[in-house]
Amino acid sequence: GLDADTGQFAAGLAPALSTGTLTVFAPTNAAFGALLTELGVTKEALLANKPLLTAVLTYHVLGSTVVRADVPLGKAITPLSGGFFKIENAGGLKVTDGRNRVTNITTTDIQASNGVVHLVDRVLLPADKDIVATASALPDFSILVEAVAAAGLVGTLQGAGPFTVFAPTNAAFAALLMELGVTKEALLADEALLTTVLTYHVIPARVLKAEVPLNTPIATV
Repeated sequence: GLDADTGQFAAGLAPALSTGTLTVFAPTNAAFGALLTELGVTKEALLANKPLLTAVLTYHVLGSTVVRADVPLGKAITPLSGGFFKIENAGGLKVTDGRNRVTNITTTDIQASNGVVHLVDRVLLPADKDIVATASALPDFSILVEAVAAAGLVGTLQGAGPFTVFAPTNAAFAALLMELGVTKEALLADEALLTTVLTYHVIPARVLKAEVPLNTPIATV
């Protein structure tokens, strides 16, 4: 069952977790209880959905031992499942997962024979939205989403990437229209200009804040 306190992870992960040198971010029972409420499912339904369960649980496991002192703050951390999350020190270590949810690491460096365990107060979830879907879910980027569609770039930004997007807000687009002296309709109708402007905001790599190369030229798409 989902008995995190005794380390009994479900979904047939026991063999994977019993060999090698690993780091496990272990959610407490309360964290799993909160996840069931968040997802609106029963424990039985979650345990029966082995693909989802496996994807979520392997998102909590690193293939090497990383003790607290060695956590790469602000950098992308890649778990066994793929994807990434980041850890920052903001009044304690906090994890931002693939769905931009923030989780506290409550206890660190619990030693095990095959690695180390850190306790977390929330179940980490891998990303389930691409860049376009992420922007579409945020009201302040509605014009950007319109512009991406008008430029025919939706398919590109839904691709495998990785991409980093410097995303202008609606207010930024409003200021641009005034600066250029054009209407939104005119801007969206100029596909060549729109494509040039939008791709100037995209880097063909994943660059987190801590990894931005300061005072260095950055090549855009």
